[in-house]
Amino acid sequence: MTHLAPVILQSHDLLPVRPPETVSMRTRDGVRLDADLYRPDAAGTWPVLLLRVACGRRTALTSHYAHPRWYAARGYVVVVQDARGCGTSDGRFRPFEAEREDGADAVAWAASLPGSSGVVAMYGCGYAGMAQWLALAERPSALRAVAPAFAGWDVFSDWAYEGGAFRLADAMGWALRAAAEAARRVEDGTGHRILSDAARSLPIDDEIPSRPQALRDYARYSHYDDWLTNPLPGPAWNALSPKSMLADMPADVAVLQLGGWYDPRLSGTLDAHDLIAADRLVARGRAPVRLVVGPWGADGPAAAPGEAPTLDTLQLAWFDRVLKGHGADRSGPVRLHDMETGRWHDLPALPAAEAVLHLASDGLANRQGGRLGLEMPDFEALDVVVHDPRTPVPTVGGHAVPSAAGRVDRAAVDRRPDVATYTSPPLEEPSTLAGRVALDLWVEADAPSFDVSAVLSVVRPDGQVLPLTQGHARVEPGDPTRPLTIAMRAVCATLAPGSALRLSLAGSCFPAYPVNPGTGAEPGETRRVDALPITLLIHSGPDRPSRLRLPA
Repeated sequence: MTHLAPVILQSHDLLPVRPPETVSMRTRDGVRLDADLYRPDAAGTWPVLLLRVACGRRTALTSHYAHPRWYAARGYVVVVQDARGCGTSDGRFRPFEAEREDGADAVAWAASLPGSSGVVAMYGCGYAGMAQWLALAERPSALRAVAPAFAGWDVFSDWAYEGGAFRLADAMGWALRAAAEAARRVEDGTGHRILSDAARSLPIDDEIPSRPQALRDYARYSHYDDWLTNPLPGPAWNALSPKSMLADMPADVAVLQLGGWYDPRLSGTLDAHDLIAADRLVARGRAPVRLVVGPWGADGPAAAPGEAPTLDTLQLAWFDRVLKGHGADRSGPVRLHDMETGRWHDLPALPAAEAVLHLASDGLANRQGGRLGLEMPDFEALDVVVHDPRTPVPTVGGHAVPSAAGRVDRAAVDRRPDVATYTSPPLEEPSTLAGRVALDLWVEADAPSFDVSAVLSVVRPDGQVLPLTQGHARVEPGDPTRPLTIAMRAVCATLAPGSALRLSLAGSCFPAYPVNPGTGAEPGETRRVDALPITLLIHSGPDRPSRLRLPA
């Protein structure tokens, strides 16, 4: 079709919006995909914003974004499309399997819709964010910008597993919701009710906590067993993941990534930015790239100091700039929200973990006697922590259980005898941490397999202990633990004088991750009765220097 020049809309003008239209397209293999079309009721052509969802197009992800009418009134054609096997679209939903080809087909089709200027951008969070990456891997010519939020980069390490441990609460909750939708599509009322009820209250007290009865009975509706029984990276995961498809990123597509400190997929978001930013430094005709990390979780905003812009205001300004040429670039390539002060920091890149705090102890870290310090201790120490599977250490705040994400006081958890804590002296001056964190831990256990949960918190003068970041590792028989390196995600926080840092170590973090039975058995094969107590031995000192690496 012949495209007219796009209309230039002033920021204070709002356009009338046509009533939504339901439109359909066919994929290259003949599957019908349905969409709702919103467009200005005015003469001219407009850039297209394409949102491809797996949760039903009528909701239009209004849990996180303004309704599509809001964007249409500001000079965009908005297309909200049900992914294959979702909503009213044909086909069977298999997570990520068809998004590369279907997404590219949808971009080409959206570029030809009434009112389109022929230029397309994509937006959306979670699954809809990954759908953007996968469509980009097919290099559709009309795609000019993407804005994936809370999406990650690798399905294996961002969606299914973390540090070798299955992401139990996150993966189970999503699988139950997706299975309930599959049951609804075939009018299985009983299955839909059972699965929906289980999604609202995760059945983690089942005989097999990682594979509850609801998912066993209705496995035909879900991908869950495929993920649970494939605990190692490899070709099956690579076939679903942008990480394996976008090593050579198109340089002419603008990229705005939105991440959250309490989003389970933040580490992948940062990995993607590092790769893309490095590529753009050497690419000619490169489009802009930006990373914004704010006080958000996978389910939306979390309680935090200061005010945070909405996802809509952030990406509208981005789309206006890269698609319409409106507005100036006033922020750095990386913008981070400070968890403690609420201020925003603009940086040229995400700093690496270069400062070091050493663990030290008199053997009573599980009685809050461990210490963090700049100096290497001059003596060897051993802390003993006993994990009892009957009373696992609970997940408190952080990122790993999306429905309960955020900054929750964990002082009571740190007082448990199965948690070892290492606390720094109170700070005399403000100190800002901004970037990635890692832990090198010399640890061993009396079981073939064990878990280590690590949480870094700020201890405020009033006694509150608020998590800043965390990491988790599942150690399988034969894995190296001399030392065990645990990636602890990234952080941005300015610590006030009188505050201290605390590292908390435990043998479980449930229900974020399955309780390790200590036997080496897979989670889907482990009954509650099979789990055994595990004794962890945590070393520190000159010969076995456990240490925390920080971006100071």
